[in-house]
Amino acid sequence: MAKSCPVIRNRVINCAIAIIGFLMSCSLDSYAQEARETSLATGGAQLKPTYPEFNWDRIPLYMHIRKAKSYTDDEIAFLARFPLITFEKANGHQDHGSVEAGTLVAARAVKESNPNAKILYYRNVIVHYGGYAADKKLEQIPGAMLRDRSGNTKLVRNRVEAYDLSNADLRMWWANSCKSVAADPAIDGIFLDGNIKALEPGYLARQIGASKKTQTIDGYHLLMKQTRAAIGPNELMIANILRARFENAGLEYLDYFDGSYLEGFFHNVGGASYEEYVAKGIDAMQQAARRGKIIAFTTGFTPPRKPPRNPPRNANAMGIDEGHATVGSDAQARAAHTNPLAIYLVCAEKHSYFRIHEGYSANEDDRWMRWFPEYDRPLGPPSGPAKQDGFRYSRHFKHASVSLDIKSQSAEILWQDTTAEP
Repeated sequence: MAKSCPVIRNRVINCAIAIIGFLMSCSLDSYAQEARETSLATGGAQLKPTYPEFNWDRIPLYMHIRKAKSYTDDEIAFLARFPLITFEKANGHQDHGSVEAGTLVAARAVKESNPNAKILYYRNVIVHYGGYAADKKLEQIPGAMLRDRSGNTKLVRNRVEAYDLSNADLRMWWANSCKSVAADPAIDGIFLDGNIKALEPGYLARQIGASKKTQTIDGYHLLMKQTRAAIGPNELMIANILRARFENAGLEYLDYFDGSYLEGFFHNVGGASYEEYVAKGIDAMQQAARRGKIIAFTTGFTPPRKPPRNPPRNANAMGIDEGHATVGSDAQARAAHTNPLAIYLVCAEKHSYFRIHEGYSANEDDRWMRWFPEYDRPLGPPSGPAKQDGFRYSRHFKHASVSLDIKSQSAEILWQDTTAEP
């Protein structure tokens, strides 16, 4: 009897393996069937976020703004005119106790007026701006901030801390802080800022060392994947990522995101001439837009001055942060508006949006609410892509013709008189 035990035991084990295999097969078949049904229901496509509304009737516009206190009713009504809005850092925290709460109050107010508006919640991937309720958990994470060789953590402009993206607990905290806000019905996705600082090899490398910088870059790539997994496939991820300073102008990183915001468009860094740098940026914007990515082209009224020959070692001198020129009058604003608008029109495709501004703050005055006559003019769809001759571009829309010369920094937009049309 004892000799037969191993045989019986083997038969029992084989039988158990067969049963487990059968159950796994059923489970996998069920999963495959569910996947097939989902694929059929979605036309064979992967789940994706719902993009903002778009049409060529007028110039499609984007809004990017912050205000420490609550927006007025008139301001909310103005914001509700935009199909795509980013509520920047520091929104409503003075009235509502945290950036998260202030952002949600503003977002819900806009949604009441325009349910179709797509609203993005701002997070910086490397610079730690305060005022968030999530900061309480951040304080419990050892080694969350980058340090220089002296142990100093105020590395950004010598006054703001920066996240150590090589820290797995920090990355989990960051992704979860996005997830908690993105779960609210008033939020349609995340705006990810600071990507250029995270990816630029020279940024903070002197303070933290080249090895640590490489680790933070590696951590950035992990964070992008973790954030998508955390918020799910139906939320937008728009990043400040396209920049001519990169080898492929940021297109090499675009697969993480549904689109890109663009700033610093005129910072000719890395030895490139102004016109070469801008032409590279135009090409990247055109490529991304034609790939179906959301484009939020955002710029000041005038290009920033070129950096000095021997600049100090900081973010502005590296051409990362964008300066915002103040425009004294509406007439000056209109005069400075044409060139950036022409660049946008040369590049725009479906889901491309335009914003020109003096800064992101609504705290000081109402100049952020400027509305230009061009925004009320009929535009119509383009007849095709822009034509390029060296540094000159031209493009035709149903109701407008655009010519742009980036070497001379001149542009002209000729609008057709549509008053006689039925």
